[in-house]
Amino acid sequence: MKKEKILVFGAGGAMSQYMIPFLAEQGYQVDGVALQELKSEHPNITYTQGNAKDFNLRMEFLSRNYDAVVDFLVYPSAEIPTMLPMILDHTDQYVFLSSGRIYDNLEVPVKETSPRLIDTSKDPYLLSSDDYCIYKGRAENLLHSMERKNWTIVRPATTYSYLRYQLVTLEAADTVGRARAGKKAVVPIQAKDKPATLSWGGDVGPMIGNLLLKDAALGETFNVNSAEHRTWGEIAEYYKDICGLESVWVDKEDYLKILNPNLYNRAPRWQLEYARLFNRIVDNSKALAVTGMRQEDMRPLYDGLKHEIERTPRDIQWRVNQRMDDYLAAMK
Repeated sequence: MKKEKILVFGAGGAMSQYMIPFLAEQGYQVDGVALQELKSEHPNITYTQGNAKDFNLRMEFLSRNYDAVVDFLVYPSAEIPTMLPMILDHTDQYVFLSSGRIYDNLEVPVKETSPRLIDTSKDPYLLSSDDYCIYKGRAENLLHSMERKNWTIVRPATTYSYLRYQLVTLEAADTVGRARAGKKAVVPIQAKDKPATLSWGGDVGPMIGNLLLKDAALGETFNVNSAEHRTWGEIAEYYKDICGLESVWVDKEDYLKILNPNLYNRAPRWQLEYARLFNRIVDNSKALAVTGMRQEDMRPLYDGLKHEIERTPRDIQWRVNQRMDDYLAAMK
């Protein structure tokens, strides 16, 4: 019996680190390409260290005619017309990682048919930019234009995993890293009561894996996430209980200056105002129906964060956020 082969670009990410072992246990032969060195003792998993955007390496793998390619790489607008068709021409199913950040704040709960920022935003700076939410939308548009519908678009909500712990727009160094150093974290007060969907990579990875080689997934888009949602204030309390992180709630303008004092760099503002300050209650029923998964089997947010944070090594040298330190010192 033929063993189906899966290729994964970006094999070391928050979702792929769980999806690849899941696929291997299901009997697939999985080849993963990542910038970092990865190892596995599972006989169905082979990792290669390299840049999957390099043309020669990319074509070396694509020429092997994989049954499906799952692509976790990031493609700015200039790369989309080259990189995406190259994969589409060499596989039966191309799974493209889009993002829940593409959605506008016009419908709750967020469904796959909900309006996208690329279609509805009135912000001329955003629409003329190559922001994450915009180039993901452009890639989706290209896929929809293809005559052959051998693609599947997945849109994860904010996904936490090993060394990926988010609080509003803060990442691991400013959440767990600061907690381990006995420091507080500055968080925007405008986000405190906003509902957010955070999903564990150990649920999202298998959800994506369960969409592979299914006719019902071809030419379709799926929200891949838990349906559980909590406010950022509640999530901050989870961090305090799990790792002792104390949050200091400040105005968003102060928060944004801490992140980047360059007013002309709008990316931090867009991530905050066009994602984390939106009502992110996300419907995952379409993905559940096709994958056969159940919401009640997904790990609750508190339990998932506790699991990942508690296995974080104690000897990590976290990046120091000096502007946040200076801001907090000035408040005393």
